[in-house]
Amino acid sequence: MLHIIHMIERRHGRARASSIVLRLLLGSALLLALGLGLLLSGRAMAQDAATPDPVATATRLLDRLDAGAFTDAEAMFSPEMAAAVPADKLKAVWESLPAQAGKATGRGTAKATAGGGGTLVEIPLQYEKAALLGRIAVGSDGRIVGFQVQPAPAPVVAAPVAEDAAYVERDMAVGEGERALPGTLAMPKGEGPFPAVVLVHGSGPQDRDETIGPNKPFLDIARGLAAQGIAVLRYEKRTKARPQEFAGGTFGVDDETTNDAALAVDALRKTAGIDPKRIFVLGHSQGGMMAPRIASVSGHVAGLVLMAAPARSLLDIVIEQNRRLAVLDDGKTSDAERDAIAQLTAQVRQTRDPATDIATRTLLGQPAGYWRSIDAVDPVADAAAVALPMLVLQGARDIQVVDADWGRWRGAFHADDKVSFKLYEKLNHLGIAGEGEGSLAEYQQPGHVDATLIDDVASWIKAH
Repeated sequence: MLHIIHMIERRHGRARASSIVLRLLLGSALLLALGLGLLLSGRAMAQDAATPDPVATATRLLDRLDAGAFTDAEAMFSPEMAAAVPADKLKAVWESLPAQAGKATGRGTAKATAGGGGTLVEIPLQYEKAALLGRIAVGSDGRIVGFQVQPAPAPVVAAPVAEDAAYVERDMAVGEGERALPGTLAMPKGEGPFPAVVLVHGSGPQDRDETIGPNKPFLDIARGLAAQGIAVLRYEKRTKARPQEFAGGTFGVDDETTNDAALAVDALRKTAGIDPKRIFVLGHSQGGMMAPRIASVSGHVAGLVLMAAPARSLLDIVIEQNRRLAVLDDGKTSDAERDAIAQLTAQVRQTRDPATDIATRTLLGQPAGYWRSIDAVDPVADAAAVALPMLVLQGARDIQVVDADWGRWRGAFHADDKVSFKLYEKLNHLGIAGEGEGSLAEYQQPGHVDATLIDDVASWIKAH
């Protein structure tokens, strides 16, 4: 879930990573943690002919930040953004970047994406020790309503399918019309009908391979299962493929995850060579938490594979993860980290307060309404309600979804003969093997999803 933090940790060590992550999380404007994309003010963005050039507006903001004109930068924000990220907070976060990533060395070419009532401008930011990406959302009045800096995505190209492989890959859309999401179907060779799996991503704007650093967990899983006679559909997450649809700030977890996964199940049911009665959902991280809900909405899911699936509220887990990061290196929590965690805890409390305006309040870059929608999900209760066969997978070295979640799944379903459990001593949150204590830094180390885990999934699906 906190899959974006790893770049800073790799370059600067875990203690520094913990500190900068906490500052950026609670700085609100520069989000280097889990999330759907931009920090939004909650106001819908609508473009018209009188709107100033969004690229020029975004460039002007960065110019002012580089010049240290933080009050002038704040003046470019919408009222909601200015209230959430005043000049002093903006200054503290912006000035932390060169301290950690080295001297700024330039910018790349801006790219503007308009649609869904908004304009998103992305500008590569080059530093001596890191490549970052500035993402600025510009409203109809020329005000900035969203701002995020994140590690630039690494260009990781998947190897082509070998000619002698037991499967082929082809493009496949999820949904219809202009809102359809691009995807890839890994299809076993032969007549079938074959069982099939829909892969559902973890948090954040994920691509179809769930690319994290040099690793592509969903590519590994899709090809590994397809080689064993199981069709697999993976697709671009909506927040990755169509971020403009979330510009208004009035969305929930079903808009982000559930509805598209149900559409993916439906697409497989209509595909020649697929057995419509043997379609499974494999959800990773947040996707695993949502898998029972997806099955309920779809009504056509034969079983669930939960990989590193939270069993508790994500809001509680976010606080817990930050506490864990703070002590990861030296076992201590600094005063600054303690204050940051206290502030985060207060923001979570306010998000849950019924009196909070869900249209304007944000937490970790997302509207309060989104967090409330996901906070209302009880994955264990949802799993009990759908009563489907389940395979629950957990890595013992996972530092994000931990023993408390594994224990809750075990406690609820240990006596259910339709539910199987697999614990892998050497695997991390991505299902990749390592040694010693887990860390976010290892997400930057190339690896592959453990072959035994993939074999276990294939065997379980074939048995059902």
